[in-house]
Amino acid sequence: MARTDERQPVAPPSRPADGAGPDAASSPGAVAALRWLREATALLERVAASQAEAIETASRWCAEAIASGGLVHLFGTGHSRIPVEEMFPRYGSYPGFNPIVELSMTFHTQVVGANGQRQAMFIERVPGLAEVILSNFRFGPADVMIVFSASGLSAVPVEIARGARARGMRVIAVTSTAQSLAVEPDPAVGRRLLDEADLVIDLCTPHADALCAIEGMETPVGPGSTIAAVAIVNSIKVRTAELLAERGALPPVLTRPSVVGAERSRTLFDQAYREHARRIARAIDQ
Repeated sequence: MARTDERQPVAPPSRPADGAGPDAASSPGAVAALRWLREATALLERVAASQAEAIETASRWCAEAIASGGLVHLFGTGHSRIPVEEMFPRYGSYPGFNPIVELSMTFHTQVVGANGQRQAMFIERVPGLAEVILSNFRFGPADVMIVFSASGLSAVPVEIARGARARGMRVIAVTSTAQSLAVEPDPAVGRRLLDEADLVIDLCTPHADALCAIEGMETPVGPGSTIAAVAIVNSIKVRTAELLAERGALPPVLTRPSVVGAERSRTLFDQAYREHARRIARAIDQ
């Protein structure tokens, strides 16, 4: 019997022969079914073509912060919590990133009733709440803040960025320029997220967010901001890791047992969580 802590070979997924399967990929139905994938692919190509320089700058800022013992804080409300959680903790990620999400603005499975979506959308538009959130942390001189918001208009993410800059942090906004400029900012907020950032990474989504217009429908479907934000996050994560590795400063990476074996995987988890705890202890020391 093989030891459970040893790496085991993984067979590649089987692929059907050309033309096999009940519906060939060239059938009209299959082509229509892939409409969103085609639009999403085009979206990612726009991000790659236009945002590479901004992603490189963001990665260098993140590497500088992590290498010097600081933190890269990440904040998002609504569905923008998804890229926050994508950065850390999960397989293929490493300490140095501090995910900040508030359940009151991100708990979406209770669509109506208690903890419903109406309340979440109301709360994220309340001026002043961001300062209450930021007051829970002690930010270091090398820290960076990344704020995610597709619209870039809600009070809380805009004021998180504003408050972070006031505290001396470099601020990166991951937002949709088209969505943000399609609507005037709330007078109570005063500015857009992109106005409060030192660096803007554009999601490159249309102002509707949804990517697919369907004949006979008044409104488009299939949002694109999440896949764009997740792609940007992982691009920053990988490039930052490269830069940290060049310095010999890459923290332990959370890694699946299938890659390094069960024992090594557990060790990496313990090391990564201890390193995160060490860094976050400074940030929450009141």
